[in-house]
Amino acid sequence: MTSSKFAGAALVAAAAFANPAFAASPDMAIGKWRTPSRQGVVEITSCGESLCGKVLESDGIRANADLRDEKNKDAAKRTRKVKGLQMLGGFKREDDKWSGGWIYNPEDGGTYKATITPADKNTLKLKGCVVWPLCKTQTWTRLR
Repeated sequence: MTSSKFAGAALVAAAAFANPAFAASPDMAIGKWRTPSRQGVVEITSCGESLCGKVLESDGIRANADLRDEKNKDAAKRTRKVKGLQMLGGFKREDDKWSGGWIYNPEDGGTYKATITPADKNTLKLKGCVVWPLCKTQTWTRLR
C-alpha cells in the first residue's frame, strides 16, 4: 500500500471510530453486564426484535442461592427465585439505543420504564424512570 493510500485508509478508519453510531451500535447491548449496585450480573439477549435481560448473580444471590422475589408488588410472584428472573424486556430499537422497555428492580419490587444506550463496546447506560423526569441512569460494564 502506498503512503497516500495508507493515509487515506487511516483517515477513513479514524472517522469511523469517531462516529458514535459506528462505535456504539444498539446490538452492543447483548452480553453479560456488571451492574453498579450489589455486584449484580445481568445477561442481555435478543428476544425476537427486542431485548431481554435476566439476573445471573448478585450479592444477595451469593449469600442465599434460594433468594426469592419477596418485595414484588404482586404477592403471587413473591415466591419466584431472583436468580434467572427476567428483569428487562419490551425494548424497541431506535437509532443508537433501545427504548420503550421496562426494568424490574427486585430490591424494591418496582417496574420502571427504561432505555438502554450503549456508550461503547464495554459500557452501556441504562436509564429507568418512574415518570419523566424522575429517572436514574446507571452505567453497566461488560464482563469478559
